[in-house]
Amino acid sequence: MQYYPVYLDMKGRPVLVVGGGAVGSRKAQTLLRAGARVTVVSPQATEAICGLAAEGRLTWHARPYRSSDMASMFLVFSATDDRGLNSRIEADAARHHVLCNFADQPDRGHFILPSLVERGDLLISISTSGKSPAVAQRLRQDLEAQFGEEYAPFLQLLGAVRQRLIEREHAPDEHRKALGRLIDGGLLTLVKAGDIHGINTLLQSELGDGFDAERLMAYP
Repeated sequence: MQYYPVYLDMKGRPVLVVGGGAVGSRKAQTLLRAGARVTVVSPQATEAICGLAAEGRLTWHARPYRSSDMASMFLVFSATDDRGLNSRIEADAARHHVLCNFADQPDRGHFILPSLVERGDLLISISTSGKSPAVAQRLRQDLEAQFGEEYAPFLQLLGAVRQRLIEREHAPDEHRKALGRLIDGGLLTLVKAGDIHGINTLLQSELGDGFDAERLMAYP
């Protein structure tokens, strides 16, 4: 099986998670971070799901799955090991033209989920097309060690610089070169060290006055 990799814009999209255990809870929380509108259907649920429901961050129906739950959904995730229920979910998804994923039977659904390294806006996905989850896990651990937490503020800062240059009608080719000079000038190392003075010195030497880390990091 050759999969087609894609990143989905989930902001505001309705997603169904069937199953309120540990697996369903993890999926629900990941989807919420991506901005999805999550509905969980399960007679029981983890404390995390209960808490998120109480806060109004997701909808939890404390009952068994119904075929009508599938209506108007963008995606559905089955986080249950009930094979009979999974068959119903699969049939309902086909009828409603909804893409579905099965946690315990990845080959059964329409898509699989990669192993993921998250560093703010940096997302690195790893997949072995289902051949070896152990290899995917090892690669994820290696990448987590290689790409540290400093990448989150590093990308936030570069994104703010880029936006400021765009607003100043800076030529695209020129701001790409400017960002390249910041990267080559050791911006990542300075961010990792928390060296605000060094960051500001580099920003101003490459971009001129009006660029400082504190204001840029607060930039919407």
